[in-house]
Amino acid sequence: MNRGISYTSAFITLLQRDLKIAVRHRGDIFNPLLFFIIVVTLFPLGIGPEPQILTRVAPGIIWVAALLASMLSLERLFKADYTDGSLEQMLLSPQPLAIMVLAKVLAHWILTGVPLILVSPLLAVLLHLESNSYMALMATLTLGTPVLSLLGAIGVALTVGLRKGGVLLTLLILPLYIPVLIFATSAIDAAGMNLPYDGQLAIIGAMLVGCLIMAPFAIGASLRVSTN
Repeated sequence: MNRGISYTSAFITLLQRDLKIAVRHRGDIFNPLLFFIIVVTLFPLGIGPEPQILTRVAPGIIWVAALLASMLSLERLFKADYTDGSLEQMLLSPQPLAIMVLAKVLAHWILTGVPLILVSPLLAVLLHLESNSYMALMATLTLGTPVLSLLGAIGVALTVGLRKGGVLLTLLILPLYIPVLIFATSAIDAAGMNLPYDGQLAIIGAMLVGCLIMAPFAIGASLRVSTN
């Protein structure tokens, strides 16, 4: 019982620490969100204002922009901890490393994924997304963005010791993001045509459950390999 309380306390403490650090460095919060907004708003300027065209490509635009915005802040997930020695203390801590990295990934999702989810309906209006697709958009972003954070954290953990690991990080995680992108946009398209999209949501949900179970251990193992 005491051990369970200790694990929970370590998780909450690390989560609060990362959130407080992010509040002090507000760019960590606003940069991905501004990038997301800018990318989405540039598309109507580039492909034209025709509602039919924008409606057709809106799911892909929103999801690609969300994917890129999530990647924008990934490299800093463990970098500061690696630089100041906090990561080494985490590796030596008696607390399970999987719990601590899960807290850091949750903080990353709260700071990047949640703002994207909240602002996406406003941008969907700009892209003339079908009105019956809004629930599918919110559902796919709610289920899919945590998957992006969990999978991205594995790539970050593998490259944390490299000085210029940004390109390698992109090459590592982009292929992992493709299934999420395919099923999310498929669900939104199906909703726009009044077709059932429960199957796509179930697949994304299964990805999320699988990542929640396995990704923390993969991240922890990758951190140990990268820092040795």
